[in-house]
Amino acid sequence: MGMMSLASPRAYLDYNATAPLRPQARAAMLAALDMVGNPSSVHHEGRAVRGLMEKARQSVAALVGGQAKHVIFTSGGTESAHLALTPHIHEGQDKAGFDLLAVSAVEHACVLKGHRFAEEAVTILPVDGNGLINLGALERWLQGLGQARPMLALQYANNETGVIQPLKAAADLVHAYGGLVVCDAVQAAGKVPLSFEQSGADIFLLSAHKFGGPKGAGAVVLAREGLHIAAPALVGGGQEKGARAGTQNVAAIVGLGAAADAARAEPALATDIRDRLIADILALAPDAVVLGADAPRLPNTICCAVPGTHAETLLIQFDLAGVALSSGSACSSGKVAVSHVLRAMAVPDGLAGGALRISFGFATAPEDFALFKAAFADIMKKVNERRGKYAA
Repeated sequence: MGMMSLASPRAYLDYNATAPLRPQARAAMLAALDMVGNPSSVHHEGRAVRGLMEKARQSVAALVGGQAKHVIFTSGGTESAHLALTPHIHEGQDKAGFDLLAVSAVEHACVLKGHRFAEEAVTILPVDGNGLINLGALERWLQGLGQARPMLALQYANNETGVIQPLKAAADLVHAYGGLVVCDAVQAAGKVPLSFEQSGADIFLLSAHKFGGPKGAGAVVLAREGLHIAAPALVGGGQEKGARAGTQNVAAIVGLGAAADAARAEPALATDIRDRLIADILALAPDAVVLGADAPRLPNTICCAVPGTHAETLLIQFDLAGVALSSGSACSSGKVAVSHVLRAMAVPDGLAGGALRISFGFATAPEDFALFKAAFADIMKKVNERRGKYAA
């Protein structure tokens, strides 16, 4: 394939990595950047900036069915996980905190590695072939607690496969044992409706850039009055009611709020576009496997693999054809390894090594899917030619 000109069309189908910045967020951020005050200052300029920030707090709360006073602004999903996944969360007058943490095997690295529990206090719970948490294993863990107080970290939806967890069922079990549920809702926010009541979660973790806000902004949202993070990850001037010190990144927070408003105003994403695209993929590659296919999934995410292909090769070919995708593989020290998510799902290495993730969203146009299908048809033609050559 020859060199592409800068004018060549491109299809961005990697929303789960980061979504494009929404125009509403960009406009709000530019306006905020022109304002001079520190939100902690008492003068007119400070109060004006603080007003913008508090409006954003209301917008973020509305996105998850919470209250503005329970929103803590952070720098993104990783910091949110680090802040919330601590033994030192108190409720009301109870200062006991939590002793043990359970996490599903398919959690994001920021949950698996970023919590503040001692290593020996953490249990990793298995998932089935679709990536759904094993509720029986969770119940057995809870039954063996003794007097220990449990915390569960369970994502709303997986970033690689889009699989949606049985959060309410898991939360009901944990609450029966006096436990707390922290839900990484980073991939779900702005794609599916969120609610503390319907999910059973006690804490949501959010990141702005997954639904059209800026990179570097996020939030921890507490479900109710009385929940208190008694061990802030950043201490200093006492901002965010003492939960997260440091002068707030007002422009990014305002962008987060504007993106939350825009996401709420959109009609819900339907699954029909995803399912039509899967049908197109299977027409071009009948032996392709959709991972997590038998579980509920986000309406914007497809993780699939063609046996005998290699993700890194396919990603380069797609990129040269003008299509931006991700793989189900993780790069480390120059070596491509099967992702921990697909390994936990017991996907065979030969299949997992070729896993591709297609994710789309609010700015995706029909032409983007057309470009993807044309590129995939061309790539599969070459794959089949190679297969025929080796078969001969």
